[in-house]
Amino acid sequence: MSAGTTNPAINPATASTSEPRSVASPLPTVDVNKPRIVADAITITQRNLITIARVPQLLVFATIQPIIFVLMFRYVFGGAYGIPGVPYVDFLMPGIFAQTVAFGAIGTGIGLSEDLSKGLIDRFRSLPMAPSAVLVGRTTADVVRNVFVQSLMVAVGVLVGFRIHAGVPKFLVAMLLLLGFGFALSWLFGLIGLTLKNAETTQAASFPIMAPLVFASAAFVDVRTMPGWLQPWARNQPLSAIITASRRLILNEQQAQLLGLTESTASLVLKALAWIVGLTLVFGTLAIRKYRRVV
Repeated sequence: MSAGTTNPAINPATASTSEPRSVASPLPTVDVNKPRIVADAITITQRNLITIARVPQLLVFATIQPIIFVLMFRYVFGGAYGIPGVPYVDFLMPGIFAQTVAFGAIGTGIGLSEDLSKGLIDRFRSLPMAPSAVLVGRTTADVVRNVFVQSLMVAVGVLVGFRIHAGVPKFLVAMLLLLGFGFALSWLFGLIGLTLKNAETTQAASFPIMAPLVFASAAFVDVRTMPGWLQPWARNQPLSAIITASRRLILNEQQAQLLGLTESTASLVLKALAWIVGLTLVFGTLAIRKYRRVV
């Protein structure tokens, strides 16, 4: 054969056919992952719950602080602060419930930053799984943890004199609002954890956010007793919205009027839901975007 004869194996006409394209084509990870987000999120949720079960100290320390707050405010400050017609313990417990889920949400950020520092999220990233499943699984596990912690706090409250005045169905609605608020805050602190990537730094950075949210709120005292310049913030911030709706659902009509809760229960619940949905959408979107960039 002559030197100018073209070898069919390297013919340019066939060099760009199916074989090289199949080797260079990317894996369809995005399309495969989309239908699996629920299953992946359930798997991550189970993983986080198993971690809590294997390290029960995490749950013990998460309950010690709110129990101390209940006992301290009930027996130390409760005698000095009174609302005629409304037992202070009944006024206090909705604030304690809200404070508990708020501080518990910090654990989401701490957990994510620890997973980042240990390289665990890099391993998740290498698997064919939906990227948002890691965050959804973490926040869902925290909701399950909050169910246990809130149940314990209700039991502690009953032991120190807390009573439900508006009926069990409304009380359960209040608990759902509180759990929803904890879920919403988990996305905020998850974003902080993904940004800082260090557990100690995440915890330190979370307190300046949490302090005005919890202590400058309707949690422990009537907002009407605060200085005039502080009342607008204390009355309209998200934690106060959740607490006020919860009190309206727990106390009876006469007690609500004594506290100045003149708005209808439906109106207060809608405001609380608006905060929950808004916080979840904003910080959930930001956290998922940050997760995709950070790993």
